[in-house]
Amino acid sequence: MNSLSQVLPRTADLIAADFAAGQHKGFQLYVSLRGETVANVASGEASPGVPMTPETLVCWLSSGKPLTAVAIGLLWQRGKLALDDRVAKYIPEFAQGGKDEVTIRHILTHTGGFPNADAGYPQNPWNESLAAICAAPLESDWIVGRTGGYHVSASWFVLGEVIQRVTGQTFETFLRGELCEPLGMHDARLAVSPTEAEGLGDRLGWTWRRAGKTLEPLDWHQPPRLDHPSPGSGARGPIHELGRFYEGLLAALQGKSDLVLPHTVEAMTARHRAGETDRTFQHVVDFGLGFLVDSNRYGADTIPYSFGKHCSPRTFGHGGAQSSMGFADPEHSLVVAWATNALIGEPRHNTRNRAINTAIYEDLGLG
Repeated sequence: MNSLSQVLPRTADLIAADFAAGQHKGFQLYVSLRGETVANVASGEASPGVPMTPETLVCWLSSGKPLTAVAIGLLWQRGKLALDDRVAKYIPEFAQGGKDEVTIRHILTHTGGFPNADAGYPQNPWNESLAAICAAPLESDWIVGRTGGYHVSASWFVLGEVIQRVTGQTFETFLRGELCEPLGMHDARLAVSPTEAEGLGDRLGWTWRRAGKTLEPLDWHQPPRLDHPSPGSGARGPIHELGRFYEGLLAALQGKSDLVLPHTVEAMTARHRAGETDRTFQHVVDFGLGFLVDSNRYGADTIPYSFGKHCSPRTFGHGGAQSSMGFADPEHSLVVAWATNALIGEPRHNTRNRAINTAIYEDLGLG
């Protein structure tokens, strides 16, 4: 990690200390500033005995949620749907359990009212997951569009199904063909078939979970987690491709994209839900449409999945469970994406997350 130590010394020290403390097996980091790559590095192991490289496919988990959100944004941009359409317009069976008033916007702002619906992922096939979510009731004390609570998984299957019914394509096909490939994200994917996995070989990274003082391997590099798609947690790829996604959104804001229009990115990354305590995070957190937006005003030392203490108020992005982060800061033309391959618990990770993101700004003289 000598090269990283030269360009981002504080950041390199934190990553090295994290590894020494047994908090991860491997790490990927991508940073660009004003369109120029600052770092695209990897360290540690991707799987037992296999070095992590910048081209290893790692799990992004919820850091991939904004891809699904922007796919919805593209359909809105093209006039194929309206953000305030009721979900039941496209998925009539979703209206069960008092959910008939829930709109696409409500889902994107995590105010839809079914945060704990169980999709049975990854064991259930897609149609069974969707049926279970549609049958789930609205939470009894929930005010749709006002009560906020981060929906970890279920609502994202609903967005994926909206994409499928509007386009007639599987959501993975639409996402890869209409968003990832045009942005140069050729290795990003929502599911990996057994044939693809064989071709990827050692490029397919493992994931671990902290258990006491040790890291135990999960089976996420194998079916069913590997080949069953999830629009909210199934994305994986080299982390520099998540960085490429955010570079594409910054280019769109500057009117330099033929894919996404400026008003689409502006709309999706504006504050649509502000100043409300999130029932899941147990903290005030602001949301755009499928994006977390800077919430340091509510406690820079306590905000979950923050972008660091020095980010500008317009910063937008998303974290992945206890392990990853991707964001863009338009004021500084800064893009950051990183992933570890170990889930270490929310408190430890949020401390690490704040420290790494803060250090990146300070190393770049933006603190």
